[in-house]
Amino acid sequence: MRCLTGRWRIVQMDLWDRDAIDLVEPGFIDFAGNGTGQFGFIAVRGWMDCRTTERDDRTTVEFSWNGDDDGDQVSGRGWAALVDDATLEGHLFIHLGDDSAYRAEPFVADRPDGR
Repeated sequence: MRCLTGRWRIVQMDLWDRDAIDLVEPGFIDFAGNGTGQFGFIAVRGWMDCRTTERDDRTTVEFSWNGDDDGDQVSGRGWAALVDDATLEGHLFIHLGDDSAYRAEPFVADRPDGR
């Protein structure tokens, strides 16, 4: 997971616009070096159990997750793949709920607009 380790800014999702993604805080997905991680968007916060693999010559992380959606317990699965332009693309599934593709860029904390 070396290439994906770190905090990534979720900049696009199929189901939700940028204002929704950033409702509580700037949307993010964060991969730790120890096979765990977390993400947050809208009012969803998830903690991940990650597995790294190679798919179509790209480093890919598949994960299961559990978390919270505005006070309700939720869980699901997802994946993230490193794209040639140093961004991530992936898909997040909420168990018995919505699912959405997403795109993320390296997180830059000091941008004035927070995006």
